[in-house]
Amino acid sequence: MTVMETVDTSTTQAHEAASRWVQEFGAALEGRDLAALDSLFVSDGWWRDLLTFTWDLRTFHGTDAMRAAVGERLAEVGPSRFSLVAGKEPQVVTVGEGQQLQVFFEFETALARAVGFARLSPTGDVERPWRAWTVLTQMQALKGHEELSGPRRPKGADHGSHVGRENWFDRRAREREFINDEPQVLIVGAGQSGLSLAARLQHLGVKTLMVERSVRVGDSWRSRYYSLALHDPVWVDHLPYLRFPENWPIFTPKDKLADWFESYVSAMELNVWTATAIVSCSYDDSTRQWTVRVRRGDGSERTLHPNHVVLATGMSGEPRIPTFAGLEDFGGTIVHSSNHGGGQDWKGKNAVVIGGGNSAHDICHDFYEQGIAGVTMVQRSSTYVVSSEQFLTLHAGVYEEGGPDVDDADLMSASVPYNLLPELHIPATAQIAENDGELLDGLRRAGFKLDFGDDGSGLFMKYLRGNFAYYIDVGASQLIADGKIGLKQGVEVSHLTKDGVVFADGTFVPADIIVMATGYGNMRETARKVIGDAADQCREAWGLDDEGELKAVWRRSGHEGFWYMAGNLQAARHYSLMLALQLKAIEEGLLEKAEPAA
Repeated sequence: MTVMETVDTSTTQAHEAASRWVQEFGAALEGRDLAALDSLFVSDGWWRDLLTFTWDLRTFHGTDAMRAAVGERLAEVGPSRFSLVAGKEPQVVTVGEGQQLQVFFEFETALARAVGFARLSPTGDVERPWRAWTVLTQMQALKGHEELSGPRRPKGADHGSHVGRENWFDRRAREREFINDEPQVLIVGAGQSGLSLAARLQHLGVKTLMVERSVRVGDSWRSRYYSLALHDPVWVDHLPYLRFPENWPIFTPKDKLADWFESYVSAMELNVWTATAIVSCSYDDSTRQWTVRVRRGDGSERTLHPNHVVLATGMSGEPRIPTFAGLEDFGGTIVHSSNHGGGQDWKGKNAVVIGGGNSAHDICHDFYEQGIAGVTMVQRSSTYVVSSEQFLTLHAGVYEEGGPDVDDADLMSASVPYNLLPELHIPATAQIAENDGELLDGLRRAGFKLDFGDDGSGLFMKYLRGNFAYYIDVGASQLIADGKIGLKQGVEVSHLTKDGVVFADGTFVPADIIVMATGYGNMRETARKVIGDAADQCREAWGLDDEGELKAVWRRSGHEGFWYMAGNLQAARHYSLMLALQLKAIEEGLLEKAEPAA
């Protein structure tokens, strides 16, 4: 997430310095010498742990916090065998006006194999020339329960003579239908989050079923507006295990992504029931299982008893749809952006789009290109805008053509604590704004209200904090600046008439269709539709907690056996492993199923 230029890729000095630090870090933890951490970290150092020492996603700032969180766990965790990762030489890189020594390392605990990534800063001290600024420790595999891949891959055929042999096709049909069987994990939703988690669990040998309300996997993307394409570049967006081909476009069109999702299910042998709705869902404290009744597309019903239910319907909850006076008088169409199919059917008509985020911009852009008579955006507050070209620079050095392997890139990205991002992104956001100056000045002249995040830290922190009023510009901003997309900024809707919208300032804008790009509620409200009042036990999902970790997502939700899985493609790919390892550990009796004490 920072721009980096490699200046020394493999020197003896870098290797020796990195090896020394890793060995001393390991010795301190193995020997439970917590005081030694003070000499291994800079005074304001950061340590982010994903499951390895805490069975949670935690961030510690300063060695006092590190000692308090990890100290009592060391005897049980039993860390050992710290070493550099073979084939990944430490690198000295330039960051801003300074240098860092970047180090991949690996180690073991009593239960797991783990990996780490550290950024060491020069100190000018002869005795201690490098100290850690940021450290990531991440669980990678459970000993004795490793993924069924590579040397552990299935044979696919059992050679010899076997009376009544079942072939692959029949076996897969039986597995998909869970004939005389039950899933251990039921995933609600088969988008990127559900698919990523299902693939991880399948590799761990955990019986998993996805239920998807759409007729086909990928329909949640196919049904969206005509021109939609991903704003994140291809290097960020791979699913686990199966990379996009080398000729995959940088920005993936929605229908191409939908088809990829469908092919992924087949290639990865994932179990999914499409056109399936949850009828009821309840938890039995005595059996510690869910009872879930589902209705399938043919009208048949099935009752399942999974140990875990995972909500993977997206980090956004139920659509927020404001009400306006005169709603019953409006003679046109009103639709939320989540159900808007595109502008192709509205040529020559007038549209009003309420909202100022990515969806609102994309929908206005699409309306214009489809030949609509007039489209007006209603920007109710302010929006962060960054050009697509400048957005790509935020991924430079990590996710880019010819960049690190995607798994390494994920470690590098995850190693930057979320609460540290503002320090890094405030200057980057200011530089990006300067580079985008012409674009932003045009928006200001049109009356568009800009912001740069609560603290000037830009897009990523808005996203993590749950403020989705941002736009990665792929063309709509110039249309607004040129007046080709009309703008009403900061003026409330007074009421609707038969053929349009009247605003509080008395102006009237004609409309045949009104699209509410007004966002969504919290995932907990979607959870309520699935598990009823049991959702009261669940924490709100998304937004940052006191340590700077995302609330409840990929970790304990507050209700035993219920989990949230959400995020963009990058987050789904990386953090699906964290959730899958927790579920596998619980199923194998390595981790207590119940919620830890508050």
